[in-house]
Amino acid sequence: MGVLCMLSIVQTINNYLSDYVLVILLVTVGVWYTVKTRFVQVRCFRESMRRTFGSLNLNGEKQKAGMSSFQALATAVAAQVGTGNIIGASGAILTGGPGAIFWMWVIAFFGMATIYAEAVLAQETRVKAPDGSIHGGPVYYITKAFKGDFGKFLSKFFAIAITLALGFFGCMVQSNSISSTCENAFGIPAWIMGIGLVVICGIIFLGGVQRLASVVEKVVPFMAVLFILGSGIVLLLRIQYLPATFGMIFKYAFRPNAIIGGSLGYALKTAVSQGAKRGLFSNEAGMGSTPHAHALANVKIPHDQGVVAMAGVFIDTFVVLTMNALVIISTMYTKDGILADGVIPDTIGKSNLAQVAFGTVFGEAVGSVFVAVCLFFFAFSTILSWNLFGKINMIYLFGEKSRNVYTITALGFIFVGTLTTSDMVWELSDMFNQLMVIPNVLALFALTNAVVDRLKSGK
Repeated sequence: MGVLCMLSIVQTINNYLSDYVLVILLVTVGVWYTVKTRFVQVRCFRESMRRTFGSLNLNGEKQKAGMSSFQALATAVAAQVGTGNIIGASGAILTGGPGAIFWMWVIAFFGMATIYAEAVLAQETRVKAPDGSIHGGPVYYITKAFKGDFGKFLSKFFAIAITLALGFFGCMVQSNSISSTCENAFGIPAWIMGIGLVVICGIIFLGGVQRLASVVEKVVPFMAVLFILGSGIVLLLRIQYLPATFGMIFKYAFRPNAIIGGSLGYALKTAVSQGAKRGLFSNEAGMGSTPHAHALANVKIPHDQGVVAMAGVFIDTFVVLTMNALVIISTMYTKDGILADGVIPDTIGKSNLAQVAFGTVFGEAVGSVFVAVCLFFFAFSTILSWNLFGKINMIYLFGEKSRNVYTITALGFIFVGTLTTSDMVWELSDMFNQLMVIPNVLALFALTNAVVDRLKSGK
């Protein structure tokens, strides 16, 4: 009874945070920085693409400390492109209709300005330890924004929240996704998957930042290309439905009641809120997670990494998430799709919608395997990045002596997650993930002038 009561309380907190507090904060900060930077995401888009892909190298030079700019981006994208791109987008479409994707695009557009600010501030406030290692992230710019005890309180609050949300509970949830999908698709027992994950992750964790950077700079491009290639095949074979697919996205963005039912006001609120929430939590702009990676980039000026960071949101939402959404809508909502009339069968849910969508073209078995493989890489790369983010904050709280304790504890959570998880773990992960946004966004507002000054000096 006590556990159920606690679960109900946590769920209530999460609903209030996600539906009201966080959507308002994150949308507001995105619009704020878009205006203050005079649409940096538009003015510097070409520079962003050039710095990201102009000299792409998947085998970057080993850094004495920190990462190369691309390695930092790959680490950030590994955190952004996770199971939420498949399952989160599926849930948004099922609940808010195809029009929810339009609102995800809107949120991502403003989020590119937010993440520019986060990366610039992370670069501006990063510190070098006596051993030459680099440390950076929101805790450092929070203490710059707010001096004295208040700043210390907010930074420690953030550090505790992200360590629990991503380093422990979040990685447990991701490992559970890996074990469950692999067991369903390939019949691999969960405990074997757990041992394998712990061994692989342990080797990478113990190798430090440089080993992690070397892995993610190869895994992230591979997983992105794999998913885009598979999605592209589906869309090519369904090319005659693409005009109708895009038409539904724009039509149902403003008239969602035509597909999800209810009054126009209620349906519009549902479509916008689903698109906003899923979009924000997918690209993580303003959440305070990816600045840890961007702080480690070895660049000449903070502006350089700021524009590279924008590419992460673009890749996450406008490429990977959009490809998944187009596959789902073109196969499930067009005239021959099983969701064309808006009625959702009991056999369809957010966890299997993508599998069913890909299965309509590839066949049920191949579609299930393809999505399972993609989910494996998405979740695995997310574990690597989230573990790093949690480690940085654990060291901030307790010093270098906590590094090994943190690693062993995190590996324990990863293993247990492959065997079982619970609604409470999911909800606690969401709660701390959402709570850490508050001090991060407050600092972003407080340091607006510093970001704008850096933008001017970088141009």
